[in-house]
Amino acid sequence: MLNLSARVAEFTTSATARILPVVLFTLACYTVIGLEMAVVPLFVHRTLGYGTVLAGFAISAQYLATLATRTWAGNRIDTTGARGVVVTGLIVGGFSCLLLAGAGLIPSSPGLALTLTLAARLLLGFSESWVAVGVIIWNIHRAGPERTALVISWNGVCSYGGIALGAPIATMIFSHHGGFGGLTGVGLLAAILMFACVPLARRHATTKPAPHAEAPSFLHVIRNVLPYGMALAAGSIGFGAIASCLTLYFDARSWSGAASALALFGALFVLTRFFFASMIGRIGGANVALISMGVETLGLLTLAVGHTPALANLGAALTGAGFSLLFPALGVEAVGRLGAANRGAALGGYSIFLDLAIGVSGPGLGMIIPIWGYEALFFVAAAFSLAGVALSAALRPSRRAA
Repeated sequence: MLNLSARVAEFTTSATARILPVVLFTLACYTVIGLEMAVVPLFVHRTLGYGTVLAGFAISAQYLATLATRTWAGNRIDTTGARGVVVTGLIVGGFSCLLLAGAGLIPSSPGLALTLTLAARLLLGFSESWVAVGVIIWNIHRAGPERTALVISWNGVCSYGGIALGAPIATMIFSHHGGFGGLTGVGLLAAILMFACVPLARRHATTKPAPHAEAPSFLHVIRNVLPYGMALAAGSIGFGAIASCLTLYFDARSWSGAASALALFGALFVLTRFFFASMIGRIGGANVALISMGVETLGLLTLAVGHTPALANLGAALTGAGFSLLFPALGVEAVGRLGAANRGAALGGYSIFLDLAIGVSGPGLGMIIPIWGYEALFFVAAAFSLAGVALSAALRPSRRAA
């Protein structure tokens, strides 16, 4: 009994115990993203009758908004603290979900329904950037800068664990045609989840603003994180293909189980983070990124050449495993490039490359579908991932020299 009490006491004072209460807000936010990712393309394409380009853009719009607000979130954290940024993100996310629920009520007015859907996606992008960046910096403050890799890893576990959790739930709700089914039911559940987190976030002490210093310019931030951001962007196109087009791919083949494939992507992402995150410290971030994007390339090629649901699931799982360690492997170095006073700005600038890649990939890859088909789409994504392997290889000498 004493031994059990000692272990409980040890856990409650550990870095992980300090990280978990706050990283749960990331889990909530990305569960909402998973809920929408599984059904929004189908709503736009199948229910409203728009093409695959617009269906892909409906997903990517979120990441374009995230791209536009990442640095704003980072600078706000550095000057006012993280808690207010996270709370604001959760509130905006809740209202975005109510707009989505409203879109589900008016499928007979496709123009208005699409407008509400895109507005909801843009607001969710704002929410994601403020919650995700805020939680990471908040937890670096709570756990200590020396545990940045652990903080980023836990944030990723909750991010893509949330996607894996949300996708199958959304599919069940979307297929139900009662009063709380369809897109309206998905939006209402998502709104409840976001708003419920607001009072919980307000209970925790915020970070202290960084010592007063002149904020770095946007160009200065981008210049410092550019090598790592370019590699991150190359490897993120594959996730953009999964997020924007996987449900459309399954629907075009008349296969069931798109939500299961998304869940497999998220599950392998989480398991890889749990079991292999320590490799970043052992062999270096650039080496981990190189291996990760090699695995991701294999997964995307499997999606390209596989013509059965089983191979599509395998490809999604391999892509999730490969993408898993990419952000923390390169991010540990990028976040420290501008010093402790500008940690939020550095993370925001580095994350822009992820948002840009995903935001562009939705409509960009969507334009490939009607011309060359889904196989070409996944081949293109695999080519970008392979380019990321080369970029990561080029980063290794720089890391050793540092």
